[in-house]
Amino acid sequence: MLVAREKRKKNIAEYVLYMWQIEDTLRALQFDMNLVEERIIPQFRQSGNTLEEIRDWYTNLIISMIEEGIKTSGHLKIVSSVINELNELHKRLIFENKVPEYLQVYSHAKPNIDAFREKLQMPGLNEIEVCFYGLYGLLLLRLKKKDVTPETVNAMQTFSNILGSLSKYFHDIEQGKAEF
Repeated sequence: MLVAREKRKKNIAEYVLYMWQIEDTLRALQFDMNLVEERIIPQFRQSGNTLEEIRDWYTNLIISMIEEGIKTSGHLKIVSSVINELNELHKRLIFENKVPEYLQVYSHAKPNIDAFREKLQMPGLNEIEVCFYGLYGLLLLRLKKKDVTPETVNAMQTFSNILGSLSKYFHDIEQGKAEF
């Protein structure tokens, strides 16, 4: 909860990736709150009300994942909603052509997005979802200490660049610093 809240405020893309990791962690723990209490909550080193808030947050995530039918795969509606918002902003930035810097970052990422979408064999994904899947996959490979080719690292860097740029514009809009 504390990490998610901070990531949500500072970098929306990191928030999404973090939430995907939390979803997978809860699946790995088979939605067992006792295991969450044992393995996750102590890492926060909090007490009192904050510790209760953390417990409640994990409990509510477990309940939501079960109710939303994403026990084995899929993502929470609150997270998917953020991705949809980011995709809408992405489309506006491209089609309104008001931010040349974003178009440049996008043009570098576009061939990698198309190539990775084809590899995923999930044709219904929007471009922003493809970037998230790519970066999350890279994160998992690194956690498992698997080798990653330089080509993959370079491609994922373009995904990181586009999501970083998009996150900045998203944050600016939320703060009232910009309109697109």
